[in-house]
Amino acid sequence: MHNPLSDLLAFLFGSAQDYNPFGNVRYISVIFYLSVIAGSFFVAWRNWQSDPTQRTAKHVFIWLMRLTAAGMWYQGTIWKLPLPVASGFQYWVGALAKFTALPPHAWLVTHIFVPYIALLQPVVYLTEIFFTVALSLGLFVRLAGLIAVLFTAHLWIGLYNDPTEWPWTYIAIICAHGMFVAAEAGRSLGLDNLLRRSPPALLIRNNILARAAMLAS
Repeated sequence: MHNPLSDLLAFLFGSAQDYNPFGNVRYISVIFYLSVIAGSFFVAWRNWQSDPTQRTAKHVFIWLMRLTAAGMWYQGTIWKLPLPVASGFQYWVGALAKFTALPPHAWLVTHIFVPYIALLQPVVYLTEIFFTVALSLGLFVRLAGLIAVLFTAHLWIGLYNDPTEWPWTYIAIICAHGMFVAAEAGRSLGLDNLLRRSPPALLIRNNILARAAMLAS
């Protein structure tokens, strides 16, 4: 019998079943993700120490929700290995074409995604790594959240008629990341708040970059 705590510990320390095909190479992934988590706690601590307005339950809960969502995305990256084409990824791309709710979407998957899957999978993998880092550290969260909404909408449409999937799962993920965008969640114990309070010299000197960073965060 599994429980949330044992599953969490197995995932964090490399003993989860998803890691089995990778042998000792799994520990590269483990060290990377533990480093990201440590970075999230460090950034949260810096915010807590330097900005009294961050010391509220609201900001703590938003940070914890960001960190939890990041864990979801990172766990999803494991079965997208090895690159360039993993069997699990190949299966689900085929499922998108089979169960999609919209014929144009089926055409897109069949004629673009499937033939170029070896190019697609690394892009998807790196996108989910970006979600993991951005949400964990609170960096450019509005941009990451917006991309995650579009990314998940694609899955919602593509797997809408899959009898093993519950479409509302994807709606819940869309709503959660939409709220990260609306709430400017990176400004809750995240790097977005630190950058807003003390922007680096590059952003001070370049109005275009500063505006882009402000919109992304």
